[in-house]
Amino acid sequence: MPKKIGTDNWRKKRRQEYLELKQERYYIFCEGEKTEPLYFEGFKQLIEDNPIYKNMVLIEIEPCGAETMRVLSQAEKYVRDNRISKGQIWCVYDKDNFPAQDFNKVVHRTEALNKQGAPVTYHAAWSNECIELWFLLHFADYTSNNSRAVYIEFLNKKFMELGSGKYQKNNTQTFNILMEYGNPKLAARYARRIINENEGQNPADIAPGTKVYELVEELAKYLPEEKKKLFI
Repeated sequence: MPKKIGTDNWRKKRRQEYLELKQERYYIFCEGEKTEPLYFEGFKQLIEDNPIYKNMVLIEIEPCGAETMRVLSQAEKYVRDNRISKGQIWCVYDKDNFPAQDFNKVVHRTEALNKQGAPVTYHAAWSNECIELWFLLHFADYTSNNSRAVYIEFLNKKFMELGSGKYQKNNTQTFNILMEYGNPKLAARYARRIINENEGQNPADIAPGTKVYELVEELAKYLPEEKKKLFI
């Protein structure tokens, strides 16, 4: 059936009105296309189900399928193309085997953008070497600089002990497992302590290390009270 004249314009207007209602806006750009988006989708669903904040908070999650600086480049393009005039832009990315220079550049670029007085603020939620470190910290105070394979082996054993099967990157239940059986509040404490102990160093030199907790604590503010207390 042909579209009615004006339908597209009507939809755009309704979406604009919907966005304007949202006082707090978070745009999350993820390096991966499964692990990170699925994890943060857990926060999004709980917040959208929370009658107190569901009409106040906007969360949009963009899987980038790109690494380090390309994640930030896609975020900047999204802001320009969609004329985003308010909100927080979060780039979630891993060090993995990418050059240290590229990994550090994201933080330097976000700092430069924020100094320009941009209408939105940019944030780097990096992990060295991978976001699995953040997941692991829900179960242990871990400070050893190991590879992704070691972190995944740890998570495999822990998930199996919990009767959840092996850890899988595309597991839609990872968020719920970490929240129910892990300790998000302690994970943030462990992660923050590592950052504080390495104050002044570039992200690539903080191994292991992660700043995902900063985004988690931001989103946790809008969770239902019984869930919020698990995080902050």
